[in-house]
Amino acid sequence: MLSTGRGILFDPLRYALVALGGSLGAVLRYMLSGYAQQIGRNSSFPIGTLVVNIVGCFTIGFLSELAENHGLLRADARLFTVVGVLGGFTTFSAFGNETINLLRQSENLAAIANIAGHIVLCLGAVWLGRATAYSIWR
Repeated sequence: MLSTGRGILFDPLRYALVALGGSLGAVLRYMLSGYAQQIGRNSSFPIGTLVVNIVGCFTIGFLSELAENHGLLRADARLFTVVGVLGGFTTFSAFGNETINLLRQSENLAAIANIAGHIVLCLGAVWLGRATAYSIWR
C-alpha cells in the first residue's frame, strides 16, 4: 500500500477486490440480460437491461440496509460486492445508449417507457430491497 500523510493513494488489495468483483458482475449481467432479452426477443424494447437494473437496484438497496444498520458487511466485503460486483452488474451506460438508439430510430414511446421504467422500477427496487432487509433483520 502506498500512502501519504493525507491518506491512501494505492492499495493493491482494494483494487483487486473491485476488479474481481467487477468482472464477476459483468459476467452475471451478460448472462441475466441475455436470458431476459431472449424472453422478449420479438420486441425492440431493451428488457434485458431493465431487468438487470431492477435486480441490481434491489440488491444494492438490500445490501446497503444490512451494511449500514446491521453491520453485515465489512469494508472490504462492501468494496467487493457494492463497488465491484454491482458496479460491473448494473448497466446504466447501456441504458443511456439504448434509449438514445430508440430515439434515433423514432421509437419515441419505447424510449419514454424505457426511461420511466428504469426510474420508477429501479428506485422502487432500491426501496423494496431496503424494506425487505429491514423486515428480515430488525
